[in-house]
Amino acid sequence: MRRKLLLTTGVLAALLISYFAFRGSDAGELASIMAVVRQGEFRVEIETTGELEAKNSVKILGPQSLRNFQIWQVTIQDIIAEGTVVKKGEWVATLDRSEFQNKFTAKQIELDKASSKYNQTQLDTTLQLRQSRDELINLEYAVEEKEIVLEQSKFEPPATIKQAEINLDKAKRAYDQALENYKIKKKQNMEKMREVAAELRKVQDEFQSMTKVLESFNVLAPEDGMVIYDKGWDGKPIKAGSQIQMWEPTVATLPDLTKMQSKTYVNEVDVRKVKIGQKVLVGLDAYPEKKLTGLVTKVANVGEQRPNSDAKVFEVLVEIDETDPTLRPSMTTSNRIVANVIENALYVPLESLHSQHDSITYVFKKNGLNTEKQEVWIGETNANDAVILAGLAADEKIFLSVPVGIDAQAVTLLPQLNGKRKKQGNTSSEATAQSLSNQ
Repeated sequence: MRRKLLLTTGVLAALLISYFAFRGSDAGELASIMAVVRQGEFRVEIETTGELEAKNSVKILGPQSLRNFQIWQVTIQDIIAEGTVVKKGEWVATLDRSEFQNKFTAKQIELDKASSKYNQTQLDTTLQLRQSRDELINLEYAVEEKEIVLEQSKFEPPATIKQAEINLDKAKRAYDQALENYKIKKKQNMEKMREVAAELRKVQDEFQSMTKVLESFNVLAPEDGMVIYDKGWDGKPIKAGSQIQMWEPTVATLPDLTKMQSKTYVNEVDVRKVKIGQKVLVGLDAYPEKKLTGLVTKVANVGEQRPNSDAKVFEVLVEIDETDPTLRPSMTTSNRIVANVIENALYVPLESLHSQHDSITYVFKKNGLNTEKQEVWIGETNANDAVILAGLAADEKIFLSVPVGIDAQAVTLLPQLNGKRKKQGNTSSEATAQSLSNQ
């Protein structure tokens, strides 16, 4: 009997220990999945990742007139290390000039031909005019000879005198005609010289222009500053071996580090909340201890699709308020855009919200020893919480997960929402919140 009594006592003790252990574990589990309706300032923040860049910068350009020579892209042979501080006029990069060099050599040959043609035309016209002048002198002598013959024939028979007069008249007409021909030939040769001279000047100007372009293949810094690589169409920094396009021949930039901005992208769902002038809290991955502030200065009107992403995003620029010598272009930033601040709002974690038939939003509320499904109406949301416009009071306790055994329980509806409850996504929470405020 004593053994049975001891055995029974041991079993009861084990059961009691297991029971209290289970109750303690269950209570701890319940405590861990419950939350309290909080009241206070609610921030609607949009969190994005961005990249620092200078608000103002000077572009370091390669040759800007290569399109005139049917060259559309050039390869960078060598470039100075990114982040190097340079002085005005110092070397930055060297571009591949092989394609242009062929055109330059062809232009040099064309210049030699034009110069030779000019000299040859000049010699030809000089010889022609010299011959014409000699002919005029001989014809002038012939006129004088005919005048002497006529003078000497005044005592000759009339027929002889007449013949001398005819010969003199022919000599004068030949001289006058040769003189007119000389004037015409002179003008003609002048036009020839003007034509070949214009052609030579044209080729000389093109050659001089190409000589300057050839010098620009050694890219120099236009101002003092820190060299930052420009980015290509694919968003990757330009480096040795990259190609630059002639419609935008930027090799690198010299940023003004005293005024920085963060370029970020907001998805198409949240971009409607972003407005110019909104405050932004900016963090730096490189310096987690630094906390910066800024303002939204630009929101793109047209979305774009970023590489390796299917979603449409909109570019947003955030100007940094502070000036910090440690800020550098291309640093990664974490941006929290403060889209709205609601004072004295009730809000709960998003995990506590559930929906029924996409028309009723409810929570599991602790009511004494009981748990009930309570309909709520939500307003603004952020990444973690949602504003409660109706259905809950401050400090009430709600479950973050679905309690066991009350799935089939009916939802306690809000009477003030009768007729205003959304119809299968037909009405937004903001519109209903506005109708509530008008009651």
